[in-house]
Amino acid sequence: MPAEVIWGLATSHVPSIGAAMDRGMTQDPNWKALFDGYELAREWLAQHEPDVAIVVYNDHANGIDLDIVPTFGIGTADRYAVADEGFGKRPVPDVIGDPELSLHLLESLVDEGFDLTVFQELDVDHGFTVPLSVWTPDPGDAWPCPVIPLLVNVIQYPQPTAARCYALGKAIGRALASYQKDITVGILGTGGMSHQLAGRRAGFINPEFDAMWLESIEKDPAGLAALSREELIRQAGSEGIELIMWLIMRGAMNDQVAKVHSHYFVPASNTAAGLALYDNRLPARSS
Repeated sequence: MPAEVIWGLATSHVPSIGAAMDRGMTQDPNWKALFDGYELAREWLAQHEPDVAIVVYNDHANGIDLDIVPTFGIGTADRYAVADEGFGKRPVPDVIGDPELSLHLLESLVDEGFDLTVFQELDVDHGFTVPLSVWTPDPGDAWPCPVIPLLVNVIQYPQPTAARCYALGKAIGRALASYQKDITVGILGTGGMSHQLAGRRAGFINPEFDAMWLESIEKDPAGLAALSREELIRQAGSEGIELIMWLIMRGAMNDQVAKVHSHYFVPASNTAAGLALYDNRLPARSS
């Protein structure tokens, strides 16, 4: 039996979400509504633990230097340390990798024309650890399963197009289907939703666009993949282009998926924070 993608989780990776959890502030009035909205997804995920997870994320100049920013990269290590982002490491476990599956993905994706940068050593920052905490708020000494980091450049122009990211997701799906081990896989697409942190539009949030994205990522991801990077930045803000990483997650799944839960919260650190959980093994329907 080949590997099977059982679920996809799209979630924002706002660093203050992790800080609120680490400091015991999840029931603070400013945060309670966000974390209450995670509960249904967390309960479902706890009952559907995969053998391996893939986290599609971007580094924030903590694990890699801005002098060299790969368009796409993959970690092939057996362990990833949590990065110190200038105020101490988050109090969460280091990440155990899956080198065998990483190397299979690497070979398959290179053969399909995706030239990935390979990281045999990599520290992972909040872009990676906050989504893991959204999934598993109390990991104890270890996260639920081994995790493979897949890095995407959303920092420096030119970022990959939405179409290229969706195509990469499709290629990941094919690579997993050719992996002859009977394992289950969860895939996380991180970042977003609409936000801009600097410039004349600092503080920009577009709830109407975010609502459209949450609807279309389930039902019409190909339509989202047709958006240009300029249109994405215009509609979602300069940092909102992180949403292209959701398309990698979605592309790795079946054409039809079942929504388990979604949640939207404004603002989280001047950011619209979204969550969407999809079952890749129809049917399911929740909120």
